[in-house]
Amino acid sequence: MSYLETTAQFYSEVAQTPEVGLCCVQSSSMQLPELKIPTQMQEMNYGCGTTVHPAELINQPTVLYVGVGGGLEALQFAYFSRNSGGVIAVDPVSEMRKAATRNLEIAAEENLWFDRSFVDIRDGDAFNLPVPDSSVDVVAQNCLFNIFEPEDLTKALKEAYRVLKVGGRLIMSDPIATRPIPLHLQQDERLRAMCLSGALTYEEYTQHLVNVGFGQIEIRARRPYRLLDCQTYGLEEALLLESLDSVSFKVPIPNDGVCIFTGKTAIYMGKEGIFDDGAGHVLQRGVPAAVCDKTAVNLALSKPEDILITDSTWHYTGGGCC
Repeated sequence: MSYLETTAQFYSEVAQTPEVGLCCVQSSSMQLPELKIPTQMQEMNYGCGTTVHPAELINQPTVLYVGVGGGLEALQFAYFSRNSGGVIAVDPVSEMRKAATRNLEIAAEENLWFDRSFVDIRDGDAFNLPVPDSSVDVVAQNCLFNIFEPEDLTKALKEAYRVLKVGGRLIMSDPIATRPIPLHLQQDERLRAMCLSGALTYEEYTQHLVNVGFGQIEIRARRPYRLLDCQTYGLEEALLLESLDSVSFKVPIPNDGVCIFTGKTAIYMGKEGIFDDGAGHVLQRGVPAAVCDKTAVNLALSKPEDILITDSTWHYTGGGCC
């Protein structure tokens, strides 16, 4: 079988017999007023982080969720898009679609606000999304794209870019590797399906997004999630995997390069009350201003004695001066 067929078979199995904590360390489901998560959904929370960020979900956006899983995040997205078909959930595994349908029916019984029509579950995959060009506000995927080999990852990202409206956002949560994963693990199809051997490094992961055309990338969270030990995985040195939550915007790439926000700030400490670099960045003396990594480098080079650049916090929710 190809690695994608192995993956489909694997998730067919866990759709029929849920495995708590499978693949990735489970993230706690978001607590929202009047939102009740059925036990069955929680048991099938096969994700390494979250793609549900309320700040990205104002004005009832149309959300395309790739890889429905047990339906947990589809339900959470529906909380913010309460209209028929407001959430489109796509999955190529029939058993997973059936499990999600069943779980959402239970959710409709437990949540008075939720109507089953809010989530439209469709047969499809990340390479052929069943929606027109420029038709959705948000595309989201949790712990899926890390499974793809680089060429297939590019296909999936291009499809997400195609269906997004201008200004729309791709919200993702995936494992990344703190160093390249050895070839013998990359070639293990079952480990790849379990989200343990297909992860790229942070630099490789973000470069794929840039190559597809996303002009702004924002890191929402980056944290440890799994350690590949030497004995179990045949390694000379243990390898740490991290969970990365990101939001990428379908906006033009600036002439001087993409804006990637990782939580850096610039602090002006010169003699004047403000510093204006003439490129749209105005710093008030002593007040941290969120800046993208590119701007951080430029400011540090322009005024090394007067501008302090803080380290990445790997968390950013807007408000930057870029």
